[in-house]
Amino acid sequence: MSLTAPVAVQGGKGSAGHDARPAGFAAILGALGVVFGDIGTSPLYALRTTAQVVSDHGTISASEVLGVESLLFWTLMLVVTVKYVILVMRADYNGEGGIIALMSLAQQNAKRKSVKLLLGMIGVIGACLFFGDGIITPAVSVISAIEGIEVSFPAASHLVVPLSIAVLIGLFSIQFHGTGKIGIIFGPVMVLWFLMIGVLGILAILHHPTILLALSPTYAIMFIARHGYLSFLALGSVVLAVTGAEALYADMSHFGRRPIRETWLFFVLPCLALNYFGQGALLISDPATISNPFFLLGPQWLQIPMIIISTIATVIASQACISGGFSLCRQLIQLGYVPRMRIMHTNPTEESQIYLPGLNHSLMVGALLLVIAFRSSEALASAYGIAVTGTFLCTCILAAVVYRDRYKWSAWATITVFGGFFIIDGIFFASNTLKIIEGGWVPVLLAAVLIMMMFTWKKGRSLVLSRQQHDAMPVGTFIARLPHSRSIIRVPGTGVFMTANPEYIPTSLLHNLKHNKVLHDHVILLTVRNVNIPQVAPDQRAEVTEIAPNIYRVMLCYGFMEMPNLPVALAQLQVGDTGFDLPQASYFVSRELLVRAQPSQISRWRMALFLLMTRNATPVTDFLRIPLDRVVELGVRIGI
Repeated sequence: MSLTAPVAVQGGKGSAGHDARPAGFAAILGALGVVFGDIGTSPLYALRTTAQVVSDHGTISASEVLGVESLLFWTLMLVVTVKYVILVMRADYNGEGGIIALMSLAQQNAKRKSVKLLLGMIGVIGACLFFGDGIITPAVSVISAIEGIEVSFPAASHLVVPLSIAVLIGLFSIQFHGTGKIGIIFGPVMVLWFLMIGVLGILAILHHPTILLALSPTYAIMFIARHGYLSFLALGSVVLAVTGAEALYADMSHFGRRPIRETWLFFVLPCLALNYFGQGALLISDPATISNPFFLLGPQWLQIPMIIISTIATVIASQACISGGFSLCRQLIQLGYVPRMRIMHTNPTEESQIYLPGLNHSLMVGALLLVIAFRSSEALASAYGIAVTGTFLCTCILAAVVYRDRYKWSAWATITVFGGFFIIDGIFFASNTLKIIEGGWVPVLLAAVLIMMMFTWKKGRSLVLSRQQHDAMPVGTFIARLPHSRSIIRVPGTGVFMTANPEYIPTSLLHNLKHNKVLHDHVILLTVRNVNIPQVAPDQRAEVTEIAPNIYRVMLCYGFMEMPNLPVALAQLQVGDTGFDLPQASYFVSRELLVRAQPSQISRWRMALFLLMTRNATPVTDFLRIPLDRVVELGVRIGI
């Protein structure tokens, strides 16, 4: 007998995708508070850093300012508006966005295993670079805001680093409250922020309206043609204006495509452009303001409020990155690239609002070390660009595959459009590679270490599962032998035995029979399978098959945006007619003792790394949210 039983996991979002997302003013306000924090605070440092690169190689005249402004504006238009808002955001996976969702979408139509592996590697590289971005963004955003005190109180410059450290510690310390509570004031604050920077930009433009000539791309083209290698250097800082573009796509699942698009096109983009042009107008009138054109844009009496609002805005920008890191890490755990970690749900009704203490502490330590080591936003900007542009390149490749396979674009159209964006992203990335010595090595080293760890974990787990399958007994053989085993005593109750492969009897059951000589009257062989989609529809959650009287094989499927909760799932699952006491069932799991086999399929150093990650992984019982007083662990030695 085989049947499909619907199981609705508490707090799940279902599969409605973006059609079920809220619309209207609430969604727009929410998007302002979360999605646009990173890119919205780029005016704090993007133009200043770019202008200083140009001035270091000579004076910065009005023509250079126009060229830089044109580069900034058209980078916003091409990379953010055309590439992300118009094209990449169309490639959603049941309403979900982000590079892991895009990777899964690209792998769908890949027929060759090698192609799937390559696409998976590109997605993992992009994810690792995103984690680097998640460490650098809080550091550079907060310190750039605190640096505003140097404008009003130059003697207080020595307080920039200590204050930045204090703000960062406070930011990471409140994460356990959850993004729902933290984000209550985010939307209104960001509305105030964008209105403030837009108005300040307008006031400066009114004094020097010729800055609007930079709306023409000819000024960007002439700047590149006239300055050559200097323009290549400047592009490494111009890309700072589009940091956070990936968040527009990654957070699409929270707010929907339309609110993000409309908010960007009709509010955020105009305010950003006005502020950048305002800073440019100020530079033309007074080149000395290059030290900090953002804060000098406002009158003296407004500078303290600007510092306060800027600090709050940078905290919001950092929050978006931290929350995105939590979601991305959970996706990687579900796909088997990262060891299980402790995941806390901060909202009883929203599955997506989670907190990972281990990851939060790691991000905090990384951000603090960067502030202490680099001590200024200008120095940190050198480390920022590679992480951002590397993620851009990975997204561009995956999006090209999706448009070619899913939307049936012709090869000519795909190469023309995404090949063009790949060249743009490649130039930005190449320009930032020149900063490797100055600090660009930070995200490169971090990404390399994370990639090594992820693929070591993936390989190690595949070897463990292969060895378990080799030593296991097929279900058919076990069922055939069961009636003839007179020494086995049946005891009352329900036993749930966890197994990674539903075709084989779990070692926990075999060891229980070997040592205890007992078998429960009602047995469930339970497999939790992570599938390569964001969410599994409720009517496809569980598959139940009766393989012998009162012995059932149950398979629960979860998408990479979901968290398993076995007691809840099984409590809602109807198995058999009578006798199954699932709410009081006992769970049997294997505690693996891993050793290196002779000969081994894994090198010594990778084995040591895999064992280290295994020891620090969250126990499977905690990850699956099984009550500890209902768990029975049986040890098993596995050589790989």
